[in-house]
Order: sequence, then structure tokens, then C-alpha cells
Amino acid sequence: MNRRDFLGGCAAAVPALAAATTVPAQPAAQSAAPLMRPVARELVPLWSAWKLRHLDFTGRVIDRLQSNASHSEGQGYGMVLAVAMGDEPAFTSMMEWTEAHLARRRDNLLSWRWLPESLPHVPDPNNAADGDLFVAWALLRASRRFGRAEWAERAGRIAGDLVRHCIIAAPYAPSQRLLIPAADGFETPDGHIINLSYTMPLAMRELAEGLNLPPLAEAARGGEELLTRLAADGLTPDWIEVTPEGPRISPRFSANAGYEAIRAPLFLVWSNDAAHPAVGAFRTAWAPHAGNMMPTVMERQSNRALEFSSHPGYAALPALVECAARRGGGGSAMPPFTPDQPYYPATLHMFAALAQTEAFPRCVPI
Repeated sequence: MNRRDFLGGCAAAVPALAAATTVPAQPAAQSAAPLMRPVARELVPLWSAWKLRHLDFTGRVIDRLQSNASHSEGQGYGMVLAVAMGDEPAFTSMMEWTEAHLARRRDNLLSWRWLPESLPHVPDPNNAADGDLFVAWALLRASRRFGRAEWAERAGRIAGDLVRHCIIAAPYAPSQRLLIPAADGFETPDGHIINLSYTMPLAMRELAEGLNLPPLAEAARGGEELLTRLAADGLTPDWIEVTPEGPRISPRFSANAGYEAIRAPLFLVWSNDAAHPAVGAFRTAWAPHAGNMMPTVMERQSNRALEFSSHPGYAALPALVECAARRGGGGSAMPPFTPDQPYYPATLHMFAALAQTEAFPRCVPI
């Protein structure tokens, strides 16, 4: 079962983290966050090709392999890319479409999916925490890039409710925090279902500092520590269950390292943590594979490849990890971006190129 199938069937409620652990989302008076990075001008031609294929004139990011749906994830991913490219018109169109079509909840979080052939177009009001995270991160970065204070305020409202509804105390270590996938539907009789590819440490720390939301930084640290724990005996699985006894594989979900989990090493490297054990585990698993076909699903303990793809976006991730592990020595073997990739590998390709530019510039040019 994948994340989108699971979200579509969620119904049970998840208790929010106790209110005493949250902090109101207000822009920090004096932020020590790093200065806004320069526009990634070398990636603008790739961005133009990505927009032509995956962004329509209304600001909707379209996932054609998922019934032409749009997701809060895709909107947030596109908005982050638009800010990095200095493309304010594209950012604004995506933000406005997202607000008009996904801001349907009583809180400030976003419904996770919009279906063009469905009435209503948003049949499930539940959110997806990674979509909320990336939209809030994009808004915060955009407020700095384009000088729009109101976007930081909107980021604060989304991130504040993300803290209230989607951060929990780890059942096995109540002093630690974890990001759960949505406000509803991820509680089990013994704990919670977790998807560690939703944890993007750089985004969570920038939001925590810029908006005075320490629980986001605590959840970033908790996710990194859980990834380390899991790397001791294999690759990051797509889904796990966390219980008072610790993390375990849930019999209801895939234990493989698949389309979800391959984002974990990408986000760790982008967060300048190429030495993380989870990154090393993927580097080892990817090392025997080269050429046009790269594994997209692997057994987490044996590293045996179960599915392959020829889309170069999947090959971009091993290239990024390898170059980052060498701290840029010898440059990157990242394959050329091709515009005919589906939305997901194309976006992973763009993210790998952007992570390389921001965190490991010695790996550039690609």
C-alpha cells in the first residue's frame, strides 16, 4: 500500500500533541537563519522544462500518473522550486491555486488531494503533513526572496497547525518528537504509523527558527534519530509503526524501501547531512547499479532490487548521494534532465539538482 492509497482510506483520529508543548507561530524578531541563497540560475532551463510539462496556466501541478490529480505535496514541491528559481509569477499562481482549492479545512492545514474528475473535487478533507510542510517552507522562503511579509504570516499559520496536529511525543521516548503523516488516521492500538520520508530536516529547522516554532526542530531531530536507529539493520522502509517498545514493521504496510523512502537520503543530503547512516545505507544499496535502469523498490535488509525505472530522476538520487559522500570530489555524475519524465521522477531530479546546488556546490556543474 502506498501513501496516497492509505490517506484515501484514513478515518481514525490522532490525538494532537499536548497544547503545552506548542508555541504560537510568530516570525522571530531577530532570526539567525542563513541569508537567502542566490537564485539557482543554472537550473532555470530545467525549471522551464519542468513547468511546461507539469504546471498548467492556473497554477495547478498535475500528476498525470495519478488520475491527473493535484496534491498538496506537488503544490509545495513546485512552490519551493519556484522560489529557488526566482520565479515569483509561478510561485504566486501555485500559491493562489492551492489556497483556492486545497484550503478546505477548519484549521490552516491543506487537504491532500484534488481530483479533476471527482465531485466534489476534494473528496477527503484530510491533510498530508509533507505537503503542509513544503508549502509553509516555500511561503517562508518566498517572503524573504520576494519581500512579501504576508507570506511569512501565512507560513506561520500553516506551520503552527502542523505543530498542533501532526507532531507527537515518540511512544518509545516521550521526550522526543516525531512528525506523523496527517492529522487523522495514523493512530494504531499500539502507537502510530510513521513515514520518515515526510521528515525534511532543513525545511523543519528553517521554519522552526524563522517562525519561533521549536517543536518543528525537535521533530526534525527525532526523525533523524529514528532514521539512524533503522539504518542499523537496513534501508529506510516506506512505512513503520512506532510503539512504546520502539519502531517495528507493520504487517499492513510495505517494509520495502520504495518510492516513498528514496526521498529520505535526498532530504538528509539537502540538509547537509551526507554522513547520516541512512544515507550510507542507500549509497551501499545503489552502488551495484548503473546505467539506464535504477532500482525504485528494494528489500530493506538484503538490498535486493524489486522494481526498476529508466527515468533519469531516479538515477539523480544515487549520483547526488555519491558526490555528497565524497564532499564533491570528482564532481557529480548526475544524468541530464529530460522533460518527458512523469511528475514524480522529474521533481526528484529537480530536487536533487537543487540540493546539489545549495548544499554541495562542488558537485556542480551537473
